[in-house]
Amino acid sequence: MVDKNDWRLTNQEEYLSEVKVKRVEFKAAEQRLDHCHCAFCWDKFSEYEGDLRNGYRTNDGRYWICEECYNDFKEMFRFELEH
Repeated sequence: MVDKNDWRLTNQEEYLSEVKVKRVEFKAAEQRLDHCHCAFCWDKFSEYEGDLRNGYRTNDGRYWICEECYNDFKEMFRFELEH
C-alpha cells in the first residue's frame, strides 16, 4: 500500500480518480507533442532512446502514467483498465 504522504501525490485525485486508462505505446504523432510526462513521478515518455515508450494513458489523452506509478496507485485511484 502506498503512503498518502508519497512525494508523487500532488492532488491528482482531483483529475485522475476513477478514470479509464489504456496501456499504449507513446507515439509523438498521435500526441502532437514530442514527449509527455507521468502524472505522478514526471518520468518522460517519448520516442527517444532512454525514455519510456509504453505506459497508461487516460482516454481523453491528457495524462500519462508510467508502469510503476500505475501499479502503485491503481487501487488508491481506482483506475479502470480498458483493453
